Amino acid sequence: MNTGNPNHADDNSNAPEQFSRWPKINHVSMLAPFGWLRSGFGDLLKAQFASLFYGVCFALMGWTIAFFNGESYVMTLAATSAFMLFGPLLAIGLYNLSDQLQRSNRASIRASLTVWRGNMSNLALFALVSTIVALIWARASAVTFAVFYNSGLPSMGEFANAVLTLENIEFLLVYFGIGFVFAAFIFSISVVAVPLMYDRKSDAITAVLMSLAVVARNPVTMIVWAGILVALISFGFLAGFLGLIYTAPIAGHATWHAYRALIAPADKTV
Repeated sequence: MNTGNPNHADDNSNAPEQFSRWPKINHVSMLAPFGWLRSGFGDLLKAQFASLFYGVCFALMGWTIAFFNGESYVMTLAATSAFMLFGPLLAIGLYNLSDQLQRSNRASIRASLTVWRGNMSNLALFALVSTIVALIWARASAVTFAVFYNSGLPSMGEFANAVLTLENIEFLLVYFGIGFVFAAFIFSISVVAVPLMYDRKSDAITAVLMSLAVVARNPVTMIVWAGILVALISFGFLAGFLGLIYTAPIAGHATWHAYRALIAPADKTV
């Protein structure tokens, strides 16, 4: 017998509905990322013109970074790190191309150019968070240089020598340790965040929490996946940014397939 609040029953009935809005997270094999990579390459072949258009855009951004910061390798490193931080957002058009291919086996570049409008406010919020993380990372890197090089910033040759010869091991441990922490954090909050905001119009907070949950459920697989992404983007940079024309689209397409494998379809929720 209900003798309490007359709305009590209605409140309880809404709880399962609210809880069910959280997608189910799949547990996947540590070898699954290689399948995502293969699927990403397949999408590149199917939508060559559209995919390579985005690849050229990534390469142009890399060349722009090098042009404006070429004389300051420290700023170039910081800008390059920021470039990688914003990768998930910049690749939203590639997610749409892969989505189109899965739905109809055809891809329109025109449709992919405006997909961000569907959930602009949450994508903007995620971009703001990424910007703040990038600024803190850049500041932390600058402080590291200031602490370990009291005589001023080392030249490019001195920096390269310190890396190759492990001459200043304390600096290397701190510098790359800080970079690892920030990179791990941004990777953890973005694994499926942008695809979720694009595909299901999720809010930014839910998307970030889902990404963290994905990493928690598949830690080893995510380490493998992060290594593949770093390898793809690093190769693109080391090839004078020219490699990004191919590696960036493959990474973007593969990220979409990772999202589809890690997050259960909309009709399967927890």
